[in-house]
Amino acid sequence: QVQLVESGGGLVQPGGSLRLSCAASGSIFSIDVMGWFRQAPGKERELVATIARGGSTDYGDSVKGRFTISRDNAKNTVYLQMNSLKPEDTAVYYCYCTVSTPYRLAYSPYWGQGTQVTVSS
Repeated sequence: QVQLVESGGGLVQPGGSLRLSCAASGSIFSIDVMGWFRQAPGKERELVATIARGGSTDYGDSVKGRFTISRDNAKNTVYLQMNSLKPEDTAVYYCYCTVSTPYRLAYSPYWGQGTQVTVSS
């Protein structure tokens, strides 16, 4: 089994910063894509950012220039540095990974439990 544990969410004022972390553990052979999605109340889950094992990144349009995704392959951990936060960034942020395990070599998606980010004065 694979577990994703997120940390770093919380309450921040507009214009502030937060850093999210997500560590993957368990029976992991390899991790391909790592990333973050978010879901606000009444809205669909949307892409925030992804990063491939080789380092290529993709960002949602609403966060480009404000958020930065990075990863530490040795620690199976992905980070999301969020700057210049806006009230519209308020959402539950979910960690996402595609993982190959000894039991299933094909990369399969796994999700974290979610961490709340609230941007409010």
